[in-house]
Order: sequence, then structure tokens, then C-alpha cells
Amino acid sequence: MRGLACLLALAGLAATESPVQKPLYPPSKPNVIFILTDDQDAHLDSLDYMPFVQKHLLEKGTHYRSHYCTTSVCCPSRVTLWTGKLAHNTNVTDVNPPYGGYPKFISQGLNENYLPVWLQEAQYNTYYTGKLFNVHTVDNYNAPFPAGFTGHDFLLDPFTYDYLNSTFQRDRELPQSYEGAYSTDILAQKAYRLLDEAVGAQRPFFLTVAPMAPHCNVFMNGTGLDDNPVFSFSAPIPAKRHENLFEDVQVPRTPSFNPEQPSGANWIKGLKRQNETNVDYNDHFYRTRLRALQAVDELVDGIFARLYEHDILDNTYIVYSSDNGYHIGQHRLQPGKSCGYEEDINVPLIVRGPGIAENASTDIVTTHTDLAPTFLQLLDIPLRRDFDGDPIPLTQRQIEVAKTERQEHVTVEYWGFAAGEGIYDFDLSAYNNTYKALRIRGKGYNLYYSVWCNNEHELYDMATDPHQLHNLLSTDKQNTQTSHTILNLSISKVVPRLDSLLLVLKSCKGQVCVKPWNALHPHGGVSTLKGALDARYDHFYEVEQTTKVHFEECVRGYLLEAEGPQFDSINRKEDAASWFFRGGLPWYEWV
Repeated sequence: MRGLACLLALAGLAATESPVQKPLYPPSKPNVIFILTDDQDAHLDSLDYMPFVQKHLLEKGTHYRSHYCTTSVCCPSRVTLWTGKLAHNTNVTDVNPPYGGYPKFISQGLNENYLPVWLQEAQYNTYYTGKLFNVHTVDNYNAPFPAGFTGHDFLLDPFTYDYLNSTFQRDRELPQSYEGAYSTDILAQKAYRLLDEAVGAQRPFFLTVAPMAPHCNVFMNGTGLDDNPVFSFSAPIPAKRHENLFEDVQVPRTPSFNPEQPSGANWIKGLKRQNETNVDYNDHFYRTRLRALQAVDELVDGIFARLYEHDILDNTYIVYSSDNGYHIGQHRLQPGKSCGYEEDINVPLIVRGPGIAENASTDIVTTHTDLAPTFLQLLDIPLRRDFDGDPIPLTQRQIEVAKTERQEHVTVEYWGFAAGEGIYDFDLSAYNNTYKALRIRGKGYNLYYSVWCNNEHELYDMATDPHQLHNLLSTDKQNTQTSHTILNLSISKVVPRLDSLLLVLKSCKGQVCVKPWNALHPHGGVSTLKGALDARYDHFYEVEQTTKVHFEECVRGYLLEAEGPQFDSINRKEDAASWFFRGGLPWYEWV
């Protein structure tokens, strides 16, 4: 009966009322354990080296292969994940003040308005251990405390990324140093304690376990709160028991790895090819990432052992993901993230639980903006009207429906610089790493389109160029891609549609972010790029849509005066205006 109740709850069906007084928290109300790693890739084969993740999650759950972060760096991505809002709507766009970090999260009023708070309001106990946000430090951890947690044990800066010198802060206690102990092993014990505590409370719970592996090791001489902090980056440090594993493993030698010819745009296309010494170091860096993930893999196994022991596995959803992806050597880049390329934005997502298909995978498009709505819907909590994402289809039937009905796009945005995390310097022009981008996957097309803050454009047809080596919009003399077609149409037909779509997405809010074609075609009829490519819309996109995505200047944060045109500030035609205002109300009041 318990399993049936879970399936009914998942399907949104109400059980027949019983004359007997129901317990306040019926045992059928599901639990959630969310495991969130830091910088884990989906394209460098890291999951292949995690046998317990394969055993407990990939073989027993559903793998969302086309899951994307929308800002490929820690803090903005995590705030998006917890709020269901894109970074241009949270205004947390960096890892450090003034544009990001925990202080920015607080100043934007988000501490009272994010997932843990909503879960507690729905009578869920909430627990968290590991990394929460950047610049959550030994000095500001209680100014204020993060809201919404029944119990917590947070990693704190400046020791968050120090594998052998971590500091944790539990509940209302003073921070405690664990110098010499291995960070992921300490976190595992804290996760097990919180899980036992959650089960003992006999209430439904949501537990987040957020190890900082496989992030690089960082020695911080200060934090983002200081005037001139000095950060020293080095390869991740594995636990002693794992330090000799994978001795012959190398970064996958895909076509984009340290290519002979430069690729990309802006500062990236100016990178020099890495020499043999640099490549050898990056292979070492890669191996240490895989080794650091072994303790995470053991942590996953330990959690499942306790779920079996407590006999609650059948009533618990386990979700596994990462804040952003990672590159090592692709496009000649040093180890790091922050770019819009597939290695950086496509991240793991695996879901296991009642009603979830086992040993399944799907390519439906999902993003971090969808996770908060998914958790709320999963737990039968009303969705919020200001979400920029939609719940992720979880059952096989929902996934089949989504193949034809779900949105096909991802909004990608970034502000500020891109840091190399190995021992080799990165090009200082990476300080102008601000861009807007669009990732779109539909029937017959698989594209990435971006506009950088220097107004350089990129377009990759990933059906024929999956490694993003040939920019179809390059202005270099050797570009010979002008005859390329997409859906049998010239690039000149496709780009205006992509640019108009990106113009909507770069400033969207709420359901406009989910259904942006409605903003361009308020009378309906268009819900995909293929639909927008119908010849009857040529004049609209090629003649009427004169405003294009561009930046006024390159800046480090979200400053409207630098952002260029915003879709809702453009003088639209009457039919578009009628879509924004219906019955005298703006769209965000009626969607």
C-alpha cells in the first residue's frame, strides 16, 4: 500500500479519504536526498569511474543526458538552482562581491525566498552539509545564518576548497577546523549523522549533501570579503587510499582537445597551443579529479547503505547533479569552467525513486532552473508563479510526452572573468568573459549561438560539429562556412530567429523564459525554432526585427546600462504589446 500511495502522489492523484484520523505526516510523504558535486563534468567521462554511482543511480534511475546549468560557475549556478530563477533575475552573477557570493545572496532578499524556506513552510525538515555558496565564511556565517534549515553543517571559506584543512559550521555552533583530515570523508560522516537525525525525527525530509570534490584545491589567503585576497590554485587532492589510481588515464583526446588550429571566439581564439609539458600536467590534473571523486562515490554507497538500513529507500528520491561542468584542454583552455561550450554547461543529472524508470536515459532538455520546480511538484507543494523553469518530467510516460511538447532551448549567460585553475597562467583578456548564449536541441537541429560582450558572434551546428570547432559566424578570412545549411536553409535565415529568441531570453522572467516563442508570436502557432523558420515569418525576422542582441560594453556584473537592448523595453507592434498586457495586467500577473 505504501508503494501505491507513492505512485498516486507522483501522478498527482488524491487517495480516497479515510474516516480514521490521518497522522500529521503520513509515511507515504516522500523524502529527497540531493547530492550536489562541485565542477563535475558530463563530457570527460567522470561518471565512468564511479562504480557506486553507476550501481545505485545510473542502473536504478533515469539519466538526463541533456541537462544544463545556465551560468557555468559555482555561486550564480547554485543560486539559480535553489531559486528556480536565471542569474539575470537573481542578480547574483559572480562568485565574489560586489556582484556575487553569499553577501549578494543576502542583499537581494533571497535568504527568505528560496527552496529550503519553501520546504519548511510545507512542513518538511531540511538538512544540508557541504558547500552552500562562495564567500560564506568563518566571519559572516551568522550574519545572518542561512535560513530554512532544520540542521546544517556547512563548509566555510577560506577553507572550503582545502581538501586537507576544511572548516565546518554546525547549526548555531562555532566553526570547527578539521586540519589534516580529508574533507570528503569528514563530510560523509556529517551526511550520515544528518540522515540518521532526519529519520529519527519521523517527519518527511529533504537532505542536501554537497561535497566540494572534484573542484581544484585552493589555498585562500583571505576571502572575497577582503580587499586583496590571494588565491592559489592546484590540482585536486585525493584521499590517501586513492592517490595511485588511474595512473595511465589521460584527458579524452577528442577533436577539441588542444586542437592544432585555434577555435572559439573572443579571447579563446587567441590561446596558444599547449606544449607537451602543459598537456602532461593537465593529464595529471584530470587523474586527480577522478581520484578525488572516489571518496564521493564511497559517500554515495554509504548513503544507500543507510537508506536500506532505515528501510526508507522505497519512499525516497535521490537526485545527483553538479553545479557546473568543466573543461581541461578543450579549445586549448587550461582547467576550468565559465565558458558556454558543452563541456562547461552540460552537467550530470540522475534521478532515482518511486515511479522513476530504472536504467533509463533521455535527451529531453532540462536545466538548473527546472530543479526547484521539480522538487516542489515531486513533493506536492504548489509551484511559484515567478519560476523561470518548469518541472522536469520524471516518469516514462511524462518523458514520452515531453519529447514532443517540452521546450528545446537553454538560456546561457555569464558575467566577469574566466579563471584557469591549473599551474599555468591564463590570458588576461579572459576578464572580458561576458556573453549571452542559446543552446537549442530540436528535431533536425542541434545548435549553440552566442553573442560576446565585444559583440563577436558564434554559431555551431553541433549535428555536424559536436566539438564546436568551426564557428559559422567567424569573421576570420579562412572561414569557408558561408554555404552551410540548417534544415536546408541558409545561415542567413536561421540567425535572425536565433538572435530574436536570445533577445527574449536574455531579459525574460517567469513563464516567458519557458515559452519565449509566445513573446515573439503572441497569437500562437510557433513553439519551436523549426516553426519559426516557416517562410511566412521571413519578413518579420529579417525586416521588422531590427533590434539585435548586443552589449554596450564589457563589465564584470549585471549592469543594465551595459546589457544592451532588453526585450520588454522595445517598441513592439500592437499584437506583441497585447501579449504583454492582457486585461490591463502585465504578463507576470496572468501567466
